[in-house]
Amino acid sequence: MNGVIVIDKEAGFTSFDVVAKVRRLCRPFKVGHTGTLDPDATGVLPVCIGNATRAADIMSGNDKKSYRAVMRLGASTETYDASGAVNKTGDAEGITDEMIENALFSFRGEIMQIPPMYSAIKIGGKKLYELAREGKEIEREARKITIHSLSVVERDGNDITLDIDCSKGTYIRSLCHDIGLKLGCFAHMASLRRTKSGNFTLEDAVDLSSLSDISDIEKHLIPTERLFDYPDFTVSEKQEYLVKNGVSAYCEGEEGKYRVFNKNGEFLSVSEIVTVDGRKCLKLIKSFYGATKG
Repeated sequence: MNGVIVIDKEAGFTSFDVVAKVRRLCRPFKVGHTGTLDPDATGVLPVCIGNATRAADIMSGNDKKSYRAVMRLGASTETYDASGAVNKTGDAEGITDEMIENALFSFRGEIMQIPPMYSAIKIGGKKLYELAREGKEIEREARKITIHSLSVVERDGNDITLDIDCSKGTYIRSLCHDIGLKLGCFAHMASLRRTKSGNFTLEDAVDLSSLSDISDIEKHLIPTERLFDYPDFTVSEKQEYLVKNGVSAYCEGEEGKYRVFNKNGEFLSVSEIVTVDGRKCLKLIKSFYGATKG
């Protein structure tokens, strides 16, 4: 069994809780996820099964994510979200819609973001949240991220609903915290729902509670190739033999990355057409031929 099942994660579950249940239903096939969601967050969590788990090391670092978040003005918290204790408060009564829009403007595009202390990033072999729970705060290096779009959906007093399209690795909690600092009234993330991850949306997602056996998984399984945005390339029988054995095959076509299929429509690999000694050839990047068992 190979492919991706998209779970609409409930609040209170960790990403590992979700993977653990899917793994129990899918034994002996290997199971993994493409990116964690905080326990309090909900929404799209793609879970890879079988050969789809091989995609992790070639997934683009700029893989787009989309979120709907509620930013609450007037207070910041230790964790930057509603689960943490309030550590600073400010007056948000005078914050106008225009002021919010002006603040958002400086967070669009390519920016540098400092990860929160309450995160799973490791420094010196220890996770930041472990250090935070010990009452320690250490300097964190800012990371380059991209906010493709950032807009206000609605406002209800001090609660600002935001739609965010961003690169992989963006901390929405930090974004809300930083916007609060920019406004001068402090803020934290009150709620978060991921609406899209890569090519997968809430329309693809199913509730974890609806899965009771392997047939439920198979019913909702999405082909592994949906993980990639590359064009398709169909190989001949000879090229198929070479691709399956990791050998470059002479071919015709435009240079670039492709999803490679055999004549029967079976997904074989992600490969790249390159020019070697004046001839085009199909060079293997990652094989997806066959099942992957855990």
